[in-house]
Amino acid sequence: MTLNSPKTRRPTIYDVAKQAGVSPSLVSLVLQNPARVSDKRREAVQTAISDLGYRPSRAATTLASSRTKSIGLVIDDYRNLWFVDLLRGMEAVLTDHGYQVMLADSRPGENRIREAADGLLAMHVDGLVIAAEPSASMLAGTGVPTVVAGWRDGVPAGADLITNDDDGGGGMAASHLLGLGHTRIGHLSGSGGAAAHRRAGFRGRLQESGVEPLIGGEAGGTSEEDGYNSACWLLDHHPDITAIFAANDTMALGALGAIKARGLAVPADISLIGYDNSTLAKSRYLELTSVDNRSDLVGVDVAKALLARIQDSAVGPQRKLIEPALIVRGTTARPGF
Repeated sequence: MTLNSPKTRRPTIYDVAKQAGVSPSLVSLVLQNPARVSDKRREAVQTAISDLGYRPSRAATTLASSRTKSIGLVIDDYRNLWFVDLLRGMEAVLTDHGYQVMLADSRPGENRIREAADGLLAMHVDGLVIAAEPSASMLAGTGVPTVVAGWRDGVPAGADLITNDDDGGGGMAASHLLGLGHTRIGHLSGSGGAAAHRRAGFRGRLQESGVEPLIGGEAGGTSEEDGYNSACWLLDHHPDITAIFAANDTMALGALGAIKARGLAVPADISLIGYDNSTLAKSRYLELTSVDNRSDLVGVDVAKALLARIQDSAVGPQRKLIEPALIVRGTTARPGF
């Protein structure tokens, strides 16, 4: 190809129709509802599409119908590995129905989350998933079905809530450590609805057993650095701690750094549990004991709830809890094993 060669033109629906020997309207029907077209004509159109490398225009499809076949997803921290499985679960359902997910990452804060949601709504998404911390009123009147994924401090009126049972998960972590014989147990927590429920489950289970909960970082974030700082605070103020439960796997990684910086070992000196059962926890290097919040199943049910609301506006919002599971690996053991 020389510099003066004309740019190759993208094939259009008219090119497909001409090659298949049918009308453009029949090509459009094959793309939208192939079951209504005879096998012979459908195969001719599909062969022409394949031969020409034709790609339907999403904008044109949007104009032809009232839907964009897109779902907006708002997250508040792309570093949180929980979102990976959530998105995978959503796409496992939505892709089969011809939907794509449009992602907007926002920093914590109601205004930033509102801006991210408004940006997606401006693109006329058919549904909205909030995996961040909205206020109860910030999404009033969006005009699209909305699902909140995971426990949040505020749930918009009329929105579905699909979440892992974080209270139960926090209790599972505490029960595991108590069962191993630990009685000096710390917890790395943070702000936000999910952290609050995990903290509540952890605290309640320890108090039932007459063990004092030692908690740090309740008002802070949940990043690796937050985990490191909160673990440092716990170890400085409670040096007799023999186990730590972190609000997520990323915080557990920070805690591991704080533990090693003090010349201590996991699990010989301190047992460590994370939450989310992310790819980080599953790595052969860390082998981190973690509570599996089944975020892939949360994603599947989020997508199903959205599709149900999109297809029938009379369907009301639902609340659903998904049971977590404790995955025991190499970072927990009996104290002084």
